[in-house]
Amino acid sequence: MDSFAPDVKKGQKMPKRPLGNDSEPVDFKQEEKKRKKHTKLIKALGEQDESVKLLEDLVFGTENELVERLGVGSEEDSSDQASGDSEDESRVQCPTERKAVWEDEEDGVIEEIDMTHRFREDHKRSDAESRMSSQKLQNRLKEQFQKAMGGTPSWADKSLRKSRKKHNDEEDDDDDEDTDLLKKTANYVGTSTSLPKGIIKLKKCLHGNNEKPGEDRLTTVQFHPSAQVVMTAGLDHSISLFQVDGKTNPKIQSIHLEKFPVNKACFTANGEQVVATGIKNKLFYIYDMMGGKVIPVPTVHGLNEQRVKEFEVSPDNEFLLLTGSSGFLHLVTMKTKEVVRSMKLNGSVCGTAFTADGSKVFASSEEGEVYIWDVRSSKCLNRFVDDGCVRGTSLAVSREGLYVACGSQSGVVNIYSQKACLQESAPKPLKAVMNLLTPATSLRFNSTSEILAIASRAADEANRLVHIPSFTVFSNFPMFRRKTIYRAHCLDFSPNSGFYSVANNKGHAVLFRLLHYKDF
Repeated sequence: MDSFAPDVKKGQKMPKRPLGNDSEPVDFKQEEKKRKKHTKLIKALGEQDESVKLLEDLVFGTENELVERLGVGSEEDSSDQASGDSEDESRVQCPTERKAVWEDEEDGVIEEIDMTHRFREDHKRSDAESRMSSQKLQNRLKEQFQKAMGGTPSWADKSLRKSRKKHNDEEDDDDDEDTDLLKKTANYVGTSTSLPKGIIKLKKCLHGNNEKPGEDRLTTVQFHPSAQVVMTAGLDHSISLFQVDGKTNPKIQSIHLEKFPVNKACFTANGEQVVATGIKNKLFYIYDMMGGKVIPVPTVHGLNEQRVKEFEVSPDNEFLLLTGSSGFLHLVTMKTKEVVRSMKLNGSVCGTAFTADGSKVFASSEEGEVYIWDVRSSKCLNRFVDDGCVRGTSLAVSREGLYVACGSQSGVVNIYSQKACLQESAPKPLKAVMNLLTPATSLRFNSTSEILAIASRAADEANRLVHIPSFTVFSNFPMFRRKTIYRAHCLDFSPNSGFYSVANNKGHAVLFRLLHYKDF
């Protein structure tokens, strides 16, 4: 170990040397110079130049200003904080008001909207509002929207919902219900009972008289007023009854009238008899279904007519309204088969109908006039001209007493309010249906007055179903590019509108199932 020690004289101190490689010689003077130089450099860096300090004051402000900006308290506050108030020490006050970094000169300008534009004319309340601010126009549009929607619904009004929940004992239940309502609506939307417009849901069934088609064109198809039965009659001298099930429609009964082509057949109001008229004579038949008898009525006391073709049965089953020649209408009692009173209109009669209660009779002439009579007194209650009609062809009255439909030679069908027809001298039609291009010869309302069936016997597939009260035609009837109806001569709905049938020139009673209605 002694061989590695440096030579040191006695009484001389061991010189200090820096850490490093022991084999390298150390220059102590040089090290001392470096140390002094390093100390001077640190002192020089600690002293600020006046220009640097001036720049810092301009950018950050003086030391006191910087402290105030940061929200640091005064020396007294610092002493209080040092005494133990840790909450005040950590509190930093944020500036209460801030200024925008950039201000656009156009922000304060109120934009004026030109209200004379054709897209904005409907939003003006007066001619003076030729220009309007954008905010005012926005409020105006909001008001009109809420008015059109009937106001803000209660479920969408947040303030109303909060006030309700505040005064409701069962707050949790209400919250759950509101949440469910906003999440889904499937459980809250019910099926509408009214018939929707646009497309009608229907299914074509087997012909109503499939077991015994007519050998000539059918002139009548009618559903029984209470039983699930349909009747057909035609120029083949026969009257047939079928049970309606939509699948097989089995025949119930059929009768043959010798040398008597049937022009029209109709059930009585109680459904116990069938009245049938011919084409060339005034003889007509009454078929008693309960007794199974066919009763001919060759003459009617007080009836001076050469032939009887058209007629109507009153809803109370008291009268037959026979259409005569030269504009005459005859009321015949069902019991005694005699004329009790007659009515006369100008021209020839083209259509007749009883009101639902049987107290009034509507009749249209070929001259385009419509007459309304009181049944008991035979007094003409009102008379008006069918709007735009040159020659009338048909007439129908709804069962509920709401509407009257008048068909014309041009194919136009005018639909009127029955109330307006009774009170006004020149009522205006609610709608003029112009979907037929040939004379409108057959009209029929369904039991709920939601459908008006119109048809023309002059052309194939000339049959339309009109939705009421929108007065629009169902677009899917008749079936596109499929001949099923041919020339329609008579139309009818079942008592509850479950079925619709058309008697055509092929001897078929075309049958449709209307799926919207559940009952027969």
